[in-house]
Amino acid sequence: MSKLRVNAFSLSLDGYGAGPDQDLQNPLGVGGESLHKWFVDTRTFREMVLGQDGGTTDINEAFAARSFENVGAWILGRNMFGPIRGEWPDNSWKGWWGDNPPYHVPVFVLTHHKREPIVMEGGTTFYFITDGIHSALEKAKAAADGKDVRVGGGVATIRQYLQERLIDELHLAISPVLLGKGENLFAGLDMLKLGYQCTEQVATALATHVVIKRA
Repeated sequence: MSKLRVNAFSLSLDGYGAGPDQDLQNPLGVGGESLHKWFVDTRTFREMVLGQDGGTTDINEAFAARSFENVGAWILGRNMFGPIRGEWPDNSWKGWWGDNPPYHVPVFVLTHHKREPIVMEGGTTFYFITDGIHSALEKAKAAADGKDVRVGGGVATIRQYLQERLIDELHLAISPVLLGKGENLFAGLDMLKLGYQCTEQVATALATHVVIKRA
């Protein structure tokens, strides 16, 4: 059965998935890049994102590789897609990732403003969904054709799906850094009441990997 998953989502020790003041120069917010040190040296990151060989083959790589397995579609919040707010001024912005994004499957972007789909190289097509998270999930599951749907972020998007108990599995990589402020993943959420429990934890020097599943 198709699952709705969050994978390889980096979090600070104080619960922030992004730093403050996100903009074109700081897409992850000020200090946000420090959350991802565990990921950027892995073989999966180098291959999927940079198109390069090499990289680590340790526990961090094992979790990075798992994050791309059996994924048939993605869901992203608009902030994850880019820094533009409000109406789309034109069609020039096509994401952070260049002509060949690392998704290679349909990607459904949550937004309040209509935009035509964008067909990219490598099998990625961005679809812009204006009628909410349930519609995006329905469309993503249809496109995934039996495979899983991965919610890539950002924090606000994951929180919406958690509040509705729609996420089946959540893999967090908790990095040993403090951000102080930004977007907090769990603020105001009672994960126990929502029916979630920790099923796996593995620590490395750069991150503690935690898997949370819906009971």
